[in-house]
Amino acid sequence: MEVRGLTVGMLQENCYVARAEGSDTVVVVDPGEEGPRILQTVADMGARVEAILLTHCHFDHVGAVAELARATQAPVTCPELETAMLEDINSFTFPGFGPYEGYTADKTVKGGETLQLAGLQLDVLFTPGHSPGHVTYAASGGLFSGDVLFQQSVGRTDLPGGDWPTLARSIATLLERFPDETTVFPGHMGATTLGQERATNPFLAELV
Repeated sequence: MEVRGLTVGMLQENCYVARAEGSDTVVVVDPGEEGPRILQTVADMGARVEAILLTHCHFDHVGAVAELARATQAPVTCPELETAMLEDINSFTFPGFGPYEGYTADKTVKGGETLQLAGLQLDVLFTPGHSPGHVTYAASGGLFSGDVLFQQSVGRTDLPGGDWPTLARSIATLLERFPDETTVFPGHMGATTLGQERATNPFLAELV
């Protein structure tokens, strides 16, 4: 799997452009800001966008969705429980950010689906706790984990719909289902592996 990460916006969110090696199409995961940069990355890869995938709909992850969808005509896949948040982003935005353009999802997922996109098989996992409908996309030994698990940290649970016991169960599910060498492509900070986080992440001590 070829993955290119872009850190975008004031909150330093990670957007990913991914495909199977040799594919002429890509998926864009969590386009939070800086649509032109994301589109230029796709162009540099000589590809077209087959789909836009959202792990969750906090504004820092979806601020460029409408712009990218309009430019690429690619369908937007959104967690089923968070479509209203995507449609009315500005009602869920911190003061000083935005305004953003809302978008009505073309497709929804709730976990349990398997998507065939950009030459990849992406398994959709329901991983709530940071947000009510959060999903993780698993493909080719990697996890696009959104704001579930970070390098040496975890997603915050003090936002509406957040809950630490729920998030802990979601992380435990990832640790149980996937091997330690699985790469984690998180929504903030650097890439890591499940094994590294199992061994060193202080928030995971009770789960391990």
